[in-house]
Amino acid sequence: MNETAARRLTGLAAIATAAAFIVEVPLYFVYSGPPPDSNVLARLLIGILALAFLIVFVTAFRELLKEANPAYEWVGTMAFATGLVYATITLVSSGLEAGAVIAADHPIDPTITVSGTYILYGSISRLMLAMFMTTVGYGISRTNLLPHWTARSAFALAWLNLAFVPSLFFGNTPAHFYAANGWGTTALMGAIFSYWILALGISTYCSATRPTSADSPAVQP
Repeated sequence: MNETAARRLTGLAAIATAAAFIVEVPLYFVYSGPPPDSNVLARLLIGILALAFLIVFVTAFRELLKEANPAYEWVGTMAFATGLVYATITLVSSGLEAGAVIAADHPIDPTITVSGTYILYGSISRLMLAMFMTTVGYGISRTNLLPHWTARSAFALAWLNLAFVPSLFFGNTPAHFYAANGWGTTALMGAIFSYWILALGISTYCSATRPTSADSPAVQP
């Protein structure tokens, strides 16, 4: 795959990932109490599709980084590995939630009932995303793959995700901002990631039609 094709595939995969996540997140706030099964299963299905697109994105990004500068292939591999771990963790969490909802004979709120997902969606996911964004930002900054703002925003969001890793010490009330399964730890961070990856995808896709600026200075973390 040449660099132009890799940029287009990476960009489209990121845009598709973001679109699915952006549709999914608001579904968590439609009902104040336990939502009907249809709501939970619909948002989980959309999330599963988003994660499938994310796997395509991290795979294509690794190839894109390799095409841009083979010396930084290891960075692409690390981004691929951490992105894949994040997707796997979230898929497992989705499976646990879906199973609990399907088995229950009455509506339940899986964000509270399924305790096994608390730190999977929270602290563990935040740490994996922090590592993923750090490596993506570093790869972009060292290869001048994309505009400088993409690397800087990746570093900033990596620090933001790290700030939520200790949230596992602050209870399990979804209505609280900073809790193991709080709306700040999960929904807000998920929404921010969605819009970041959308912007990254658009920038990557558009860059396929423009010459790269190989001589511009690299961005330092």
